[in-house]
Amino acid sequence: MSIHQSSSSKPTTRRKFILAAGATGAAAVAMPQVSRAQTTTLRYQSTWPTKDIFHEMAADYAKKVNDMTGGRVRLEVLAAGSVVPAFQMQDAVHSGVLDAGHGVCAYWYGKHKAFSLFGTPPSWGWDAHGFLGWFYHGGGEALYNELVNNILKVNTVGFLYFPMPTQPLGWFKKPVTGPNDLKNIKYRTVGLSADLFTAMGSAVTILAGGEIVPALDRGLLDAAEFNNPSSDILLGFPDVAKNFMLQSHHQQAEAFEVIFNKGRYDKLPDEVKAIIRNAAFAASSDQLGLAYNRYSQDLEAIKKRGVAVLKTPDNVLTAQLEAWNRVLDAQQKDPKTGAFFTKVVDSQKAWVRRTGAYLQTNNLNSNALEAAYKHFFG
Repeated sequence: MSIHQSSSSKPTTRRKFILAAGATGAAAVAMPQVSRAQTTTLRYQSTWPTKDIFHEMAADYAKKVNDMTGGRVRLEVLAAGSVVPAFQMQDAVHSGVLDAGHGVCAYWYGKHKAFSLFGTPPSWGWDAHGFLGWFYHGGGEALYNELVNNILKVNTVGFLYFPMPTQPLGWFKKPVTGPNDLKNIKYRTVGLSADLFTAMGSAVTILAGGEIVPALDRGLLDAAEFNNPSSDILLGFPDVAKNFMLQSHHQQAEAFEVIFNKGRYDKLPDEVKAIIRNAAFAASSDQLGLAYNRYSQDLEAIKKRGVAVLKTPDNVLTAQLEAWNRVLDAQQKDPKTGAFFTKVVDSQKAWVRRTGAYLQTNNLNSNALEAAYKHFFG
């Protein structure tokens, strides 16, 4: 082969290589990579009635997971009672009857009183943002896992999300003017709040959301709380009670709990597990905005239904804090559950003592915010 022939053939070979590589690259751009993995469908039941805004939020979390996994996982959304009653959801996920569920930790307080510390903790002087901060950055998640997997041997993996606005004292047939108005009334609540109102002299009944209004209507209850104006108006509270008392220390910081059957969860790819966890963080921000929008609109709608929307008297709020002392003292002395209960309480108090000092120093307090609101809006 001559020198001329050799030198002319190399550029030709390089051009063919570049063209071939370019064609391959173009094909890759033209044909995007689509996951060929088979879709994993998980049966996911909420503890909320179909029309409740909380069920809407449960469906929103599912949509975030479904969308972000690109169809690799599909949470099949079911309302309370579709497979099991609301208060049996955790057992169904544990056993594998359900693959996943959406609810609140307070619903499981009958299994261990400390469960409610992850759902209706004492009103330490924090809000639900601070509560979730403690859960993910102050040691709360490790304590939750210790309770679920080590102490109770529940076969689930869970995540908390959505910092709920402070919950109302509830719906009453007569306005609450002082602590004595709570004595000897038949009242619905859940979790440690049941202990709190019992300590204040109420006769407490624990019911799922869809059962409350019928019980009020039949006189089985004198008063009740659920959670928020949007849930309450859809459940029908304005039809059976005409006094809606806002502000309370009974459930001042709460969040949703999403749980998965541990066996099913452990088999998922790591990137899907990451999506399931981070979808909770995305939903916290998104659903808080939804709550502010809808709760405020529905509170105005409640007023138009002939309901008196009243602020809970300060002496009731003070009595609630005093009752919390009695509840905590009793729970920490329980010979079976007191040690772990105290462990969680100490962790929460250490978090609030430190973070609360910073927030009270740096943030405008509620009185200052109220003054600013009145300045601009009257």
